[in-house]
Amino acid sequence: MAKKLHNRARKAGMAPGTLLYTGTKKDQVPQIHVITYDKDNIHETSGTQLDQCLPPEKPAGTVWVNIDGLTDTKLIGQLGARFGLHPLVLEDILDVNQRSKVDEFSGYVYIVLKKIIWNETRKTFGVEQVSIIFGDGFLLSFQEQQSTLFAAIHQRLQNNQSRLREHGSDFLAYTLVDVLVDQYFIVLEKIGERIAKVEDLIISDPVQHNARLLYRLKRQMLMFRKTIWPLREAVSHMLRVDGNLLTPFTGLYLRDVYDHTVQVIDTAETYRDMLSGMLDIYVSTLTNRLNEVMKVLTVIATIFIPLTFIASLYGMNFVNMPELHWRYGYPAVLSLMLVIAIVMLIYFRRKDWL
Repeated sequence: MAKKLHNRARKAGMAPGTLLYTGTKKDQVPQIHVITYDKDNIHETSGTQLDQCLPPEKPAGTVWVNIDGLTDTKLIGQLGARFGLHPLVLEDILDVNQRSKVDEFSGYVYIVLKKIIWNETRKTFGVEQVSIIFGDGFLLSFQEQQSTLFAAIHQRLQNNQSRLREHGSDFLAYTLVDVLVDQYFIVLEKIGERIAKVEDLIISDPVQHNARLLYRLKRQMLMFRKTIWPLREAVSHMLRVDGNLLTPFTGLYLRDVYDHTVQVIDTAETYRDMLSGMLDIYVSTLTNRLNEVMKVLTVIATIFIPLTFIASLYGMNFVNMPELHWRYGYPAVLSLMLVIAIVMLIYFRRKDWL
């Protein structure tokens, strides 16, 4: 988090629209993947130079330009000039600390979403920004690094019977948003499994190590909630986009995405409440264990109170104490102490104090 703030602070004092990448994936060489398709045809090109991948004139059908890697600000500027993008949009694409949002411009819509990827090795997730711009006959998507998140969409486009091939860039934008939202459910499922395991550990063995796991999960859920909370507002804004850019057909599907977004937020809030409850359980379990220990110590101390009194009584250095000269005085006192201890143990057992 501190590193992200440091990168964001580098922009302080710069003019609005200045192109500066604020992310941490600085070793990623940008890769360009262009797909041009209509109902009957599809054509793909890949490379690192925009002129090699994108024809000089706008082709027929829908053009999807995907950029993996944001370190080349010159490339982003060229793409913005090619499609007539506002400088502030280009600035926000490179500033990867944006909230999820939707902005409407003349002729296109700019969408900022967060991609959440689960790391199975570290048992945590990473957050990256995904920017999507769609307009009449084109869609641009920007990711910080290469991933297979949109691989399924590429496969669907290869099928000429796919609904994607029959509709325009707005439906493709919906599909990308839907894939990102579905990824949230996968991460939530993983987090739910971790919560269930930690809950069992907290109840059965409330040690410091398990408490650290609990606090780590709480931090993860805090980050997850911060990431997805603006999503509902963004999807809701998409539903109100101008009808020239978003058809009623696509709007029906977007309402389904909105429902999924609400489910994600509700599930995240439920997990957050569960973790708070688990913290209370952890504290209560520690308190109960401490109470049990204190109860045992108190019983032991209570048993030794009369024994200590007898021992201290006969430990006084007075001359006229008949029992001191009695032949059976020592075993009699020990027997008395033993009887008192046994009677008190039986009494405590009947009271369920032991």
